[in-house]
Amino acid sequence: MTTRYRVEYALKTHRRDQFIEWIKGLLAVPFVLYSQPTGVFEPNGISIAQMSEEAHRRYAEIMRDVEVLINDHIAHQANLHNIPSKLKLLVPPIGNFFTRLPLEAAFKFQDRKRYISSRRFVSPSFNDVRLILNSAQLMAITTQSTLQLATFDGDVTLYDDGQSLEPNNPIIPRIIDLLVKNVKVGIVTAAGYTTADKYYGRLHGLLDAISESTRLTPQQRHNIVIMGGEANYLFEYNPSAPELLSPVPTKQWLTPEMATWSDASITALLDVAEAAFRDCIKTMNLPATIMRKDRAVGIIASDPNVRIPRESLEETVLVVQKILELNVGGSDRHNKVVPFCAFNGGRDVFVDIGDKSWGVSVCQTWFARKHGADPTPIRPEETLHVGDQFLSAGSNDFKARSVATTAWIASPAETVDLLDELAGFMTKKLS
Repeated sequence: MTTRYRVEYALKTHRRDQFIEWIKGLLAVPFVLYSQPTGVFEPNGISIAQMSEEAHRRYAEIMRDVEVLINDHIAHQANLHNIPSKLKLLVPPIGNFFTRLPLEAAFKFQDRKRYISSRRFVSPSFNDVRLILNSAQLMAITTQSTLQLATFDGDVTLYDDGQSLEPNNPIIPRIIDLLVKNVKVGIVTAAGYTTADKYYGRLHGLLDAISESTRLTPQQRHNIVIMGGEANYLFEYNPSAPELLSPVPTKQWLTPEMATWSDASITALLDVAEAAFRDCIKTMNLPATIMRKDRAVGIIASDPNVRIPRESLEETVLVVQKILELNVGGSDRHNKVVPFCAFNGGRDVFVDIGDKSWGVSVCQTWFARKHGADPTPIRPEETLHVGDQFLSAGSNDFKARSVATTAWIASPAETVDLLDELAGFMTKKLS
């Protein structure tokens, strides 16, 4: 049941995606004008079929208009004079697009699945628009370019929060299908382990399936890496290791920009973050304890059976993020110290060195160096990052939008549906 609490909470600015909300607002107008909530009770009124047809036409027209605005925005991205596009004026937080988005076709695709146009009481929702954008991105990356790299978040994307990728997980055969099609795969997770056995514990179902698969060539088996701690620990597939993974020495995968981050700067940033966390624990009397790692610091519940309130976690991540921004001169990739990511993990809050934009970038560079004669990194328009955290504050998948195309899912089941969609679009391209 949707409570007043949930409604008011969802209206908070840091819990909203302004582009999706804007599209949702555009679609609300034809819904109000053309929906017939009393049609079933009025025998002489407009039929439900007529209503659905007209609503479908108007929704499709709006999505086509947004398509045109995105195309104009892409043209402005190349403008050296930094003149804002019309879309940028309408939705100021909008970022760059790496591909055009066939939104009209994606809407029609989702309407056949979700019957959006047939609804008389429920207007097009946030989730409707999110899934339309996902389908549009999949269509684009399989028609306008060739998918070379797919990266995935861990918790809530591949498996339920805090769980592991078990052998019966339906995502596993779909990832293997990507590998069979010579798509490289990266698991880019916030879990910051320094040893392979920890990652094997979380991903053993997938790693064992890759090892035992008769569909994969030896080369294809090596087309998977694990990037842990956002962008801090890289592991590659190793069939002779007990955990089927081996750590890659840092010097082999660090990008030139990442190599400039000094140990002293990293320690200084984590010290500031730790002090901010301690202040939050004291101010809000949180049932939490500090956990400090070499490349991260955060808070976890003192008692595993006790959950820290959601609002307290979000207050903590916003406070810590603001304190760090004031101390290091910004949160982007070019601040004065080192980039960082403050995020709400659902049960904890952590600050990691780097963020998923760096993690995905490492995957793009690593595979290009390892398998290609051309050392040029895999391009953003050839990369798809799948994750569940894309809100602008306290969400660690958000930064990946700066280096790759993205798909926003809400559960492992949605990831399964997304990969089935992707497989269908890739098959159509090949046929």
